[in-house]
Amino acid sequence: MPEIRCQGVSLTKLQGGLSTEILRAVGLTARQGEIYTVIGPSGSGKSTLLRLINRLLEPSSGTIFFAGSDIRRMPVTEVRRKIGLVFQQPMLFPGSVEENLCYGPRLRGDNSREAAKYLDMVGLERELLQRDAAALSGGQQQRVALARALANKPEALLLDEPTSALDPRATEQLEDLILGLVQSLRLTVVWVTHNMEQAKRVGDRTMLLVNGQVVEERPTADFFSWPEQELTIRFLAGKLESGVQGNEL
Repeated sequence: MPEIRCQGVSLTKLQGGLSTEILRAVGLTARQGEIYTVIGPSGSGKSTLLRLINRLLEPSSGTIFFAGSDIRRMPVTEVRRKIGLVFQQPMLFPGSVEENLCYGPRLRGDNSREAAKYLDMVGLERELLQRDAAALSGGQQQRVALARALANKPEALLLDEPTSALDPRATEQLEDLILGLVQSLRLTVVWVTHNMEQAKRVGDRTMLLVNGQVVEERPTADFFSWPEQELTIRFLAGKLESGVQGNEL
């Protein structure tokens, strides 16, 4: 089962000769066919956590498991194929839409011409295959970025604020698209969002991360209806700033 599990994951960086703790003993379990949403103030370590799961960064301590295996014992290319990452900004490669969609498969020696299928999956017209990716609208680019991740046939997706630059209509469409893909492909999803209403709509479980520490984690309906921690109550009320002190945790 392609479950993502973080166990005691910490990250410390040296900045200006000083040691800064970015994440501290973070634990989570994201299960197949579910969306695990991560919320928190700016600078709380949400995006950093996704980069650790995708092995763009390595933890200072702790272990990240995928399908029961320590990801540090897996080839990086295998981790990134099985666990797709979609960024806040689409970050498409220069060239056509088709070239973007074929990039990952060609890296692993797959020269099949299936790009059109992935456009179908994200609700885009096949006529866009030869279009310059840079000429697409923001919503189209984000869908192509998602299709590019799907072209690697992942078992899990990491989504880093994928709708933050989209208008409400495009946001609704992308949410519906991802929810449908999770159901049809039985993907494991970790979705970072600053939008609490979005977390309510899409999340099966929700975690609040503040200053690199887990404050609370529960089924999403319970998290928003009956928060247990004072910091969670303050955050949901809009009274928790990103500069909250560590001694408040």
